[in-house]
Amino acid sequence: MKLDGFDRKILAELQKSSKLTNVELASRVGLSPSPCLARVKALENAGIVKDYVALLDSEKLGGTVSVFIHVTLERQSEPVLDVFETTVSRLPEVMECYLMSGDADYLLRVVVRDTVALKDFILDKLTRTPGVANIRSSFALKQVKYNTSLPIAELWPAISR
Repeated sequence: MKLDGFDRKILAELQKSSKLTNVELASRVGLSPSPCLARVKALENAGIVKDYVALLDSEKLGGTVSVFIHVTLERQSEPVLDVFETTVSRLPEVMECYLMSGDADYLLRVVVRDTVALKDFILDKLTRTPGVANIRSSFALKQVKYNTSLPIAELWPAISR
C-alpha cells in the first residue's frame, strides 16, 4: 500500500489518540468523514494499523519493576531459536523480545510486581527454557522517555508535510 500525506496524517493522529471519532479525525487531517473512514479501513486492512489499545499507568496500579534481561543461548541453531522464541512469546511478563547482534542473543523487557516475582520468573520460567546458557539482568531505575508512536514526520519527512 502506497501512503500519501493524508494517510500519514491519519496515522500520526491515531497514534496520539485512537479514541477520536471519525468526524474529529477527518477534521484534524483535512478530509471529509467518508473518505477519512475509507482510508482508516484501508490502513487497517493492509495491517498498517495493527490494533487499538489502552496504555495503562503502572504506578497508579500499584507499581511494577521493569527489567532488561540479556539472554545468551547455548548455540544459535534454528531449532534452539524457535523454542526460545515460542516460549518467551507465551510468557505474559515479557513485554518485548528482540533477537540481537553483539554479546547477547536476545534482549527482553520484562515487567514484574517486585524482586520476588522477578526471582520466580527467572528461576521458574526463564532458566527452564531449553537452550538458555546465560542470563544477565538490569533494573530500570527511572523511565526517562516512553513513546509508543512511530515518528511519522521524521521517518517520512518529504511526504508528511
